[in-house]
Amino acid sequence: MKQPLIVDAHLDLSMNALEWNRDLRKSVEEINRREEGMTDKPDRGRATTSFPELRKGNVGLVIATQIGRYVAPDNPLPGWHSPEQAWAQTQGQLAWYKAMEEDGHMTMIRNKEELEAHLIKWNDGTPNDYKPIGYVLSIEGADSFVSAEYVERAYNYGLRAVGPAHYGPGRYANGTDSSGKLHAMGRDLLARMDKLGMILDVTHLCDDAFWDAMDLYKGPVWASHNNCRKFVDHNRQFSDEMIRALIERDAVIGVALDAWMMVPGWIRGTSTPKGMNCSMEIMANNIDHICQLAGNTHHAGIGSDLDGAFGSEQCPYDLTTIADLQKVPELLKNKEYSDEDINNILHANFITFLRKAL
Repeated sequence: MKQPLIVDAHLDLSMNALEWNRDLRKSVEEINRREEGMTDKPDRGRATTSFPELRKGNVGLVIATQIGRYVAPDNPLPGWHSPEQAWAQTQGQLAWYKAMEEDGHMTMIRNKEELEAHLIKWNDGTPNDYKPIGYVLSIEGADSFVSAEYVERAYNYGLRAVGPAHYGPGRYANGTDSSGKLHAMGRDLLARMDKLGMILDVTHLCDDAFWDAMDLYKGPVWASHNNCRKFVDHNRQFSDEMIRALIERDAVIGVALDAWMMVPGWIRGTSTPKGMNCSMEIMANNIDHICQLAGNTHHAGIGSDLDGAFGSEQCPYDLTTIADLQKVPELLKNKEYSDEDINNILHANFITFLRKAL
Protein backbone atom coordinates (compact mmCIF):
# COMPACT_ATOMS: atom_id res chain seq x y z
CA MET A 1 0.00 0.00 0.00
CA LYS A 2 1.40 3.37 -1.01
CA GLN A 3 2.24 5.66 1.88
CA PRO A 4 0.48 9.03 1.94
CA LEU A 5 2.51 12.13 1.18
CA ILE A 6 3.61 14.09 4.25
CA VAL A 7 4.41 17.79 4.41
CA ASP A 8 6.63 18.75 7.36
CA ALA A 9 6.32 22.48 8.02
CA HIS A 10 9.46 22.91 10.11
CA LEU A 11 12.88 21.30 9.75
CA ASP A 12 16.20 22.94 10.67
CA LEU A 13 18.11 21.07 7.98
CA SER A 14 20.85 23.62 7.31
CA MET A 15 21.49 24.14 11.01
CA ASN A 16 22.08 20.40 11.36
CA ALA A 17 24.39 20.42 8.36
CA LEU A 18 26.54 23.39 9.35
CA GLU A 19 26.41 23.66 13.14
CA TRP A 20 26.07 19.95 13.95
CA ASN A 21 28.27 19.01 10.97
CA ARG A 22 25.88 16.30 9.78
CA ASP A 23 25.91 15.07 6.19
CA LEU A 24 22.18 14.60 5.73
CA ARG A 25 22.72 12.55 2.57
CA LYS A 26 23.85 9.70 4.85
CA SER A 27 21.64 7.35 6.82
CA VAL A 28 20.64 8.28 10.36
CA GLU A 29 22.60 5.24 11.55
CA GLU A 30 25.77 6.48 9.87
CA ILE A 31 25.30 10.02 11.19
CA ASN A 32 24.87 8.73 14.74
CA ARG A 33 27.77 6.29 14.44
CA ARG A 34 30.08 9.14 13.47
CA GLU A 35 29.01 11.08 16.58
CA GLU A 36 29.77 8.31 19.05
CA GLY A 37 31.70 9.69 22.02
CA MET A 38 30.98 13.33 21.16
CA THR A 39 29.68 15.44 24.05
CA ASP A 40 29.62 19.01 22.70
CA LYS A 41 25.84 18.88 22.24
CA PRO A 42 23.28 16.91 24.29
CA ASP A 43 21.76 15.25 21.21
CA ARG A 44 24.99 13.84 19.75
CA GLY A 45 24.43 10.35 18.40
CA ARG A 46 20.66 10.79 18.64
CA ALA A 47 19.76 12.19 15.21
CA THR A 48 16.41 11.23 13.70
CA THR A 49 16.44 13.03 10.34
CA SER A 50 18.26 12.61 7.04
CA PHE A 51 17.34 12.63 3.36
CA PRO A 52 17.06 8.82 3.16
CA GLU A 53 14.64 8.81 6.10
CA LEU A 54 12.58 11.64 4.61
CA ARG A 55 12.23 9.62 1.42
CA LYS A 56 11.47 6.43 3.37
CA GLY A 57 8.64 8.25 5.16
CA ASN A 58 7.35 9.88 1.94
CA VAL A 59 8.05 13.32 3.40
CA GLY A 60 8.37 14.93 0.00
CA LEU A 61 7.83 18.59 0.88
CA VAL A 62 9.24 20.51 3.83
CA ILE A 63 9.52 24.04 5.13
CA ALA A 64 13.27 24.34 5.68
CA THR A 65 14.82 27.04 7.81
CA GLN A 66 17.61 29.50 8.03
CA ILE A 67 18.43 30.61 11.56
CA GLY A 68 20.95 33.06 13.02
CA ARG A 69 20.22 34.75 16.34
CA TYR A 70 21.78 38.04 17.42
CA VAL A 71 22.39 38.31 21.17
CA ALA A 72 22.99 41.57 23.00
CA PRO A 73 25.76 41.65 25.66
CA ASP A 74 23.24 41.01 28.45
CA ASN A 75 21.52 38.13 26.62
CA PRO A 76 22.58 34.71 28.00
CA LEU A 77 21.21 32.76 25.02
CA PRO A 78 23.62 31.36 22.43
CA GLY A 79 23.95 33.45 19.31
CA TRP A 80 26.00 35.91 17.27
CA HIS A 81 27.42 39.17 18.61
CA SER A 82 26.33 41.26 15.65
CA PRO A 83 23.50 41.11 13.10
CA GLU A 84 26.11 41.02 10.36
CA GLN A 85 27.57 37.80 11.77
CA ALA A 86 24.08 36.32 12.05
CA TRP A 87 23.36 37.30 8.43
CA ALA A 88 26.58 35.64 7.30
CA GLN A 89 25.54 32.47 9.12
CA THR A 90 22.22 32.37 7.25
CA GLN A 91 24.03 32.95 3.96
CA GLY A 92 26.21 29.93 4.66
CA GLN A 93 23.04 27.94 5.30
CA LEU A 94 21.62 29.16 1.98
CA ALA A 95 24.82 28.02 0.25
CA TRP A 96 24.34 24.55 1.74
CA TYR A 97 20.78 24.33 0.41
CA LYS A 98 22.07 25.34 -3.02
CA ALA A 99 24.81 22.69 -2.82
CA MET A 100 22.15 20.08 -2.00
CA GLU A 101 20.12 21.25 -5.00
CA GLU A 102 23.14 20.88 -7.26
CA ASP A 103 23.69 17.38 -5.90
CA GLY A 104 20.09 16.43 -6.69
CA HIS A 105 18.85 16.06 -3.11
CA MET A 106 16.65 19.16 -2.80
CA THR A 107 14.64 21.50 -4.98
CA MET A 108 13.59 25.00 -3.94
CA ILE A 109 9.95 25.99 -4.34
CA ARG A 110 9.38 29.72 -4.82
CA ASN A 111 6.06 29.92 -6.62
CA LYS A 112 2.90 27.98 -7.41
CA GLU A 113 4.25 26.64 -10.70
CA GLU A 114 7.29 25.12 -9.01
CA LEU A 115 5.04 23.67 -6.30
CA GLU A 116 2.77 21.97 -8.83
CA ALA A 117 5.71 20.62 -10.83
CA HIS A 118 7.28 19.14 -7.69
CA LEU A 119 4.03 17.50 -6.57
CA ILE A 120 3.60 15.89 -9.98
CA LYS A 121 7.16 14.57 -9.88
CA TRP A 122 6.91 13.33 -6.29
CA ASN A 123 3.59 11.57 -6.92
CA ASP A 124 4.45 10.01 -10.28
CA GLY A 125 4.49 6.47 -8.88
CA THR A 126 8.23 5.90 -9.25
CA PRO A 127 10.40 5.04 -6.21
CA ASN A 128 11.40 7.93 -3.95
CA ASP A 129 15.04 6.84 -3.68
CA TYR A 130 16.45 9.52 -5.96
CA LYS A 131 13.75 12.17 -5.87
CA PRO A 132 14.75 15.60 -4.53
CA ILE A 133 13.03 16.81 -1.37
CA GLY A 134 11.01 19.93 -2.18
CA TYR A 135 11.55 22.83 0.20
CA VAL A 136 10.05 26.22 0.83
CA LEU A 137 12.62 28.45 2.53
CA SER A 138 11.72 30.05 5.85
CA ILE A 139 13.68 31.95 8.47
CA GLU A 140 13.28 31.30 12.19
CA GLY A 141 13.83 34.63 13.90
CA ALA A 142 14.52 37.77 11.85
CA ASP A 143 17.50 38.98 13.91
CA SER A 144 19.90 38.25 11.04
CA PHE A 145 18.26 40.91 8.85
CA VAL A 146 20.75 43.72 9.40
CA SER A 147 17.88 46.10 8.64
CA ALA A 148 14.29 45.53 7.59
CA GLU A 149 15.29 46.14 3.96
CA TYR A 150 17.21 42.86 4.02
CA VAL A 151 13.92 40.96 3.76
CA GLU A 152 13.77 42.09 0.13
CA ARG A 153 17.23 40.62 -0.54
CA ALA A 154 16.09 37.41 1.11
CA TYR A 155 12.89 37.28 -0.92
CA ASN A 156 14.95 37.63 -4.09
CA TYR A 157 17.03 34.54 -3.21
CA GLY A 158 13.91 32.51 -2.43
CA LEU A 159 12.82 33.17 1.16
CA ARG A 160 9.04 32.93 1.41
CA ALA A 161 8.19 32.75 5.15
CA VAL A 162 9.47 34.78 8.10
CA GLY A 163 9.16 34.13 11.82
CA PRO A 164 10.09 37.51 13.35
CA ALA A 165 11.16 36.08 16.72
CA HIS A 166 12.76 33.01 18.30
CA TYR A 167 13.61 32.67 22.00
CA GLY A 168 13.91 35.73 24.22
CA PRO A 169 13.97 39.39 23.22
CA GLY A 170 14.68 40.04 19.54
CA ARG A 171 15.59 42.99 17.35
CA TYR A 172 12.23 42.90 15.54
CA ALA A 173 9.93 41.13 17.98
CA ASN A 174 9.96 39.43 21.36
CA GLY A 175 9.80 35.67 21.42
CA THR A 176 9.33 32.74 23.77
CA ASP A 177 9.84 33.58 27.46
CA SER A 178 9.74 37.35 26.87
CA SER A 179 7.04 40.01 26.56
CA GLY A 180 6.19 43.17 24.68
CA LYS A 181 4.73 44.13 21.33
CA LEU A 182 6.56 44.41 18.02
CA HIS A 183 9.39 46.94 17.90
CA ALA A 184 9.37 49.75 15.34
CA MET A 185 11.74 47.65 13.20
CA GLY A 186 9.29 44.77 13.46
CA ARG A 187 6.40 46.89 12.22
CA ASP A 188 8.56 48.04 9.30
CA LEU A 189 9.49 44.42 8.57
CA LEU A 190 5.85 43.30 8.48
CA ALA A 191 4.93 46.16 6.14
CA ARG A 192 7.69 45.11 3.72
CA MET A 193 6.67 41.44 3.97
CA ASP A 194 3.08 42.42 3.23
CA LYS A 195 4.10 44.20 0.02
CA LEU A 196 6.05 41.12 -1.06
CA GLY A 197 3.18 38.76 -0.24
CA MET A 198 5.29 36.73 2.19
CA ILE A 199 4.04 34.28 4.82
CA LEU A 200 4.15 35.45 8.44
CA ASP A 201 5.09 32.60 10.79
CA VAL A 202 3.73 33.48 14.24
CA THR A 203 5.54 30.56 15.90
CA HIS A 204 7.66 31.73 18.87
CA LEU A 205 6.05 35.18 19.12
CA CYS A 206 5.31 36.03 22.74
CA ASP A 207 1.64 36.68 23.49
CA ASP A 208 1.96 40.49 23.20
CA ALA A 209 3.79 40.29 19.88
CA PHE A 210 1.40 37.61 18.58
CA TRP A 211 -1.67 39.78 19.01
CA ASP A 212 0.15 42.85 17.70
CA ALA A 213 1.28 40.99 14.58
CA MET A 214 -2.16 39.49 13.99
CA ASP A 215 -3.66 42.99 14.08
CA LEU A 216 -1.02 44.54 11.82
CA TYR A 217 -0.37 41.88 9.20
CA LYS A 218 -2.81 41.55 6.33
CA GLY A 219 -1.07 38.78 4.35
CA PRO A 220 -1.00 34.98 4.84
CA VAL A 221 -0.29 33.71 8.35
CA TRP A 222 0.67 30.26 9.59
CA ALA A 223 2.30 28.64 12.62
CA SER A 224 4.92 26.21 11.36
CA HIS A 225 5.53 24.37 14.65
CA ASN A 226 3.35 25.08 17.65
CA ASN A 227 1.38 22.99 20.13
CA CYS A 228 -1.59 23.65 22.41
CA ARG A 229 -1.39 25.38 25.78
CA LYS A 230 -4.26 23.15 26.91
CA PHE A 231 -1.76 20.29 27.32
CA VAL A 232 1.41 22.19 28.35
CA ASP A 233 0.68 25.49 30.06
CA HIS A 234 3.63 27.53 28.83
CA ASN A 235 3.90 30.63 26.66
CA ARG A 236 5.62 28.58 23.92
CA GLN A 237 2.24 26.99 23.21
CA PHE A 238 -0.93 28.59 21.85
CA SER A 239 -3.97 29.28 24.01
CA ASP A 240 -7.37 28.31 22.63
CA GLU A 241 -8.03 32.01 21.97
CA MET A 242 -4.88 32.24 19.86
CA ILE A 243 -5.75 29.06 17.96
CA ARG A 244 -9.23 30.41 17.21
CA ALA A 245 -7.73 33.67 15.93
CA LEU A 246 -5.48 31.70 13.58
CA ILE A 247 -8.41 29.61 12.37
CA GLU A 248 -10.27 32.84 11.56
CA ARG A 249 -7.27 33.88 9.42
CA ASP A 250 -7.38 30.55 7.54
CA ALA A 251 -4.01 29.58 9.02
CA VAL A 252 -2.52 26.10 9.37
CA ILE A 253 -0.77 25.07 12.59
CA GLY A 254 1.98 22.45 12.40
CA VAL A 255 2.14 20.28 15.53
CA ALA A 256 5.66 19.65 16.85
CA LEU A 257 7.42 16.65 18.41
CA ASP A 258 9.70 18.31 20.96
CA ALA A 259 8.93 16.49 24.22
CA TRP A 260 9.08 19.56 26.45
CA MET A 261 6.23 20.98 24.34
CA MET A 262 4.25 17.75 24.66
CA VAL A 263 4.26 16.80 28.36
CA PRO A 264 4.11 19.13 31.36
CA GLY A 265 7.04 19.14 33.75
CA TRP A 266 9.69 18.09 31.25
CA ILE A 267 13.22 18.87 32.54
CA ARG A 268 15.84 19.09 29.79
CA GLY A 269 18.68 16.66 30.28
CA THR A 270 16.87 14.84 33.09
CA SER A 271 13.46 13.69 31.84
CA THR A 272 13.24 10.75 29.45
CA PRO A 273 10.53 10.03 26.86
CA LYS A 274 9.52 6.71 28.43
CA GLY A 275 9.79 8.09 31.95
CA MET A 276 7.38 10.90 31.02
CA ASN A 277 5.20 8.62 28.87
CA CYS A 278 5.83 10.84 25.85
CA SER A 279 4.43 9.05 22.81
CA MET A 280 3.19 10.11 19.38
CA GLU A 281 -0.34 9.80 20.74
CA ILE A 282 0.25 13.23 22.30
CA MET A 283 0.88 14.65 18.83
CA ALA A 284 -2.45 13.21 17.72
CA ASN A 285 -4.11 14.78 20.78
CA ASN A 286 -2.76 18.22 19.84
CA ILE A 287 -3.93 17.79 16.25
CA ASP A 288 -7.35 16.68 17.47
CA HIS A 289 -7.68 19.68 19.79
CA ILE A 290 -7.02 22.11 16.93
CA CYS A 291 -9.57 20.28 14.78
CA GLN A 292 -12.17 20.32 17.56
CA LEU A 293 -11.73 24.08 17.99
CA ALA A 294 -12.03 24.58 14.22
CA GLY A 295 -14.93 22.20 13.77
CA ASN A 296 -13.08 20.74 10.77
CA THR A 297 -9.69 19.32 9.74
CA HIS A 298 -8.48 22.24 7.61
CA HIS A 299 -6.18 23.99 10.09
CA ALA A 300 -3.91 21.29 11.56
CA GLY A 301 -0.76 19.82 10.10
CA ILE A 302 2.69 18.55 11.01
CA GLY A 303 5.66 20.77 11.85
CA SER A 304 7.79 18.16 13.56
CA ASP A 305 10.86 20.29 14.45
CA LEU A 306 12.77 16.99 14.63
CA ASP A 307 16.49 17.46 15.27
CA GLY A 308 15.79 21.09 16.11
CA ALA A 309 18.64 21.12 18.68
CA PHE A 310 17.24 17.94 20.24
CA GLY A 311 17.18 14.31 19.19
CA SER A 312 15.71 11.00 20.26
CA GLU A 313 16.44 11.88 23.89
CA GLN A 314 13.71 14.52 23.69
CA CYS A 315 11.06 13.24 21.30
CA PRO A 316 8.38 10.51 21.53
CA TYR A 317 9.74 7.11 22.51
CA ASP A 318 7.85 5.43 19.65
CA LEU A 319 9.67 7.50 17.02
CA THR A 320 13.10 6.31 15.84
CA THR A 321 13.44 8.43 12.71
CA ILE A 322 11.35 11.00 10.87
CA ALA A 323 10.02 8.16 8.70
CA ASP A 324 7.87 7.23 11.71
CA LEU A 325 5.62 10.19 10.90
CA GLN A 326 3.85 7.51 8.89
CA LYS A 327 2.43 6.34 12.24
CA VAL A 328 0.26 9.45 12.41
CA PRO A 329 -2.48 8.12 10.07
CA GLU A 330 -3.17 5.11 12.32
CA LEU A 331 -3.26 7.33 15.41
CA LEU A 332 -5.87 9.55 13.74
CA LYS A 333 -7.87 6.56 12.48
CA ASN A 334 -8.09 5.44 16.10
CA LYS A 335 -9.76 8.81 16.79
CA GLU A 336 -12.24 8.06 13.98
CA TYR A 337 -10.78 10.49 11.45
CA SER A 338 -11.67 9.71 7.83
CA ASP A 339 -9.08 9.14 5.10
CA GLU A 340 -9.90 12.57 3.68
CA ASP A 341 -9.42 14.22 7.06
CA ILE A 342 -6.11 12.42 7.56
CA ASN A 343 -4.87 13.52 4.15
CA ASN A 344 -5.81 17.10 5.01
CA ILE A 345 -3.62 16.93 8.10
CA LEU A 346 -0.71 15.05 6.51
CA HIS A 347 -0.34 17.27 3.45
CA ALA A 348 -3.41 18.87 1.88
CA ASN A 349 -3.81 21.74 4.35
CA PHE A 350 -0.29 23.08 3.88
CA ILE A 351 -0.38 22.46 0.11
CA THR A 352 -3.68 24.36 -0.20
CA PHE A 353 -2.20 27.17 1.90
CA LEU A 354 0.90 27.36 -0.31
CA ARG A 355 -1.16 27.34 -3.50
CA LYS A 356 -2.86 30.51 -2.29
CA ALA A 357 0.19 32.16 -0.70
CA LEU A 358 2.91 31.59 -3.29
